[in-house]
Amino acid sequence: MGHMVPHAAIGVPLHGGDVRAPADVFNSIFEVFLVLGTAVGVLVVTYTLYHAIKYRETAGEDPYADKVERPSMGEMPTGGSGGRKVFYSFGISAIIVVSLIAWTYSSLAYVEDGPQIAGEEDITVQVEGFRFGWAFIYPNGHEASTLKVPRNRVVRLEVTSRDVFHNFGIPELRVKADAIPGQTTDAWFTASETGTYQAKCYELCGSGHSVMVAPVEVMPQDEYQSWYAGTNGTQNGSSNQTAASVGGAPA
Repeated sequence: MGHMVPHAAIGVPLHGGDVRAPADVFNSIFEVFLVLGTAVGVLVVTYTLYHAIKYRETAGEDPYADKVERPSMGEMPTGGSGGRKVFYSFGISAIIVVSLIAWTYSSLAYVEDGPQIAGEEDITVQVEGFRFGWAFIYPNGHEASTLKVPRNRVVRLEVTSRDVFHNFGIPELRVKADAIPGQTTDAWFTASETGTYQAKCYELCGSGHSVMVAPVEVMPQDEYQSWYAGTNGTQNGSSNQTAASVGGAPA
């Protein structure tokens, strides 16, 4: 399986820009909502306990006798805040909720569109799943069974399937996308350290599902450029061999 690079390889600054992996964005959303939810829960429970203790009933005494001025029948209550507390509470709550919606939407838009790095051109690779292997097709037409990408670059994947449902995922790089026949699913990732990872299928697709893996090599940018320049739209044929070895066909 090769050397696995730790999670530090994910979501790193590229040329001064803060590039975060999709999983990091989802973690941030989870943490914010967890903190706010915990704070609201503590506030509500504290407020409830405070009033439960303050106005608790004692033996033979009216707990509200000296603490609350009760109006008589037909008399309007006095001494209130005129609805200011309700107004302030609803106003502050509305601001917090709208701010959370706007921030969450912008975060999800970032995950959907991916980062835009000034001076860097994204790399787009077509990923085609078949029983039981993966084919990676580069813009120049080169097809390979190993996904080779440069370090510190945004790699965009266009994932589809040639036969049945598959699911393409690289757990160490935290990228995952459905491979559906006749449809294309977009995904992207970045990696900051060179190394070899492993892509797997996460959709039960048949008897060879467990062997539906592919190596992913993260290379220095100059080595990647040299390798890519030497492909010249060739096909290494490994995808066909992988399918034949398990009795399938890439179609």
